[in-house]
Amino acid sequence: MPQPPLMGITTYLAHAQWDEWDLPAAVLPAAYADCVRAAGGRAVLLPPDAPEAAADVVERLDAIVLAGGEDLDPALYGAVPHPRTGPPVRERDRWEQAVLAAGLARDIPVLGVCRGMQLMNVHEGGTLIQHLPDSVGHDGHNPARGHFCAHAVTTVPGTRVGTLLPGTHQVATHHHQAVDRLGAGLIAAARAADGTVEAIENTRYRFAVGLQWHPEMGVDAPVVQALVAAACSAEGIGPARTAGRNARTARSAPARISPTQVS
Repeated sequence: MPQPPLMGITTYLAHAQWDEWDLPAAVLPAAYADCVRAAGGRAVLLPPDAPEAAADVVERLDAIVLAGGEDLDPALYGAVPHPRTGPPVRERDRWEQAVLAAGLARDIPVLGVCRGMQLMNVHEGGTLIQHLPDSVGHDGHNPARGHFCAHAVTTVPGTRVGTLLPGTHQVATHHHQAVDRLGAGLIAAARAADGTVEAIENTRYRFAVGLQWHPEMGVDAPVVQALVAAACSAEGIGPARTAGRNARTARSAPARISPTQVS
């Protein structure tokens, strides 16, 4: 029986409180892992680490989910911080840039969610609108702190997202930044009624999709199901991961000593 694909999901690095504890923690809403499991994948969390560790970590994965979170550092796309841009979390930025680069280098499936989509755009030389209400004249993409809202997006026919979710759909949203200039190789796959880019695809890779909304909230399981299917496909990386794991095991296994070697 084939193993479920191993899906790496990036996390926040934040101060958290639970029970009697009040400590720095790697944090991720459970909905991310829940939706991956529901689609047939096996979730593995990827808290921020040294960027040089990314290639080794990604070698063991079949797909990557870049989770939502804090604003990206505007310095990554050559901009001065807007007054409403949050403080940078550079450790997370550096780690997720390295994870994304390693995933694309192996051409394993990648899904960027909210911040993750923005990172995919910046990685390819694109830029961001730092405070969307300044551009669209309303706060409908993020009307209340700590709560998702619903708004309509219309997908672009002929794109992967358009095939999975044809037409117009209500999606769960919570963001005050958005794609401005698209990066190299990227196309818009969905837009909001106000013109905001709501999904992107990288045409240079097998499956590299970004959603500005939050599919983990259960409104569009087809996108996550397609991610898992791509990780399981005949062109996927499951067999390569198994081969790589076997090679590492062989390298690390203790040498066998034959009886004739023992004096």
